[in-house]
Amino acid sequence: MHALIDFTQFVVKTLLTLIVWVVVAYAIMSWLVSFDIVNLRNRIVYRISRFLEAVANPLLRPFRRFVPTLGGIDFSPIILFILIGGLQRYLLPAFFAWLHRLAGGGQMGV
Repeated sequence: MHALIDFTQFVVKTLLTLIVWVVVAYAIMSWLVSFDIVNLRNRIVYRISRFLEAVANPLLRPFRRFVPTLGGIDFSPIILFILIGGLQRYLLPAFFAWLHRLAGGGQMGV
């Protein structure tokens, strides 16, 4: 049972880290497009850009409702990064330690 809990913790942490990297790639791609370094007329660039946008926008949309853009700078990714960091550092370890205690015994593994 502890191995299953540890594996679930690994998967959740990995997915959260993947979300961070996708949002970083989305931000970099949007800068490259806006500064005309890459062109969306290129098929591959267009597909990558649309994929990153399709994944990142639903994650950032709730924060964009409450955090206004200041001087054209979108601060919603920063808020998302702070929340994910807090989840990874404080909430997930406490939650999975609690699951280990429920399964019987202290935390074993990660």
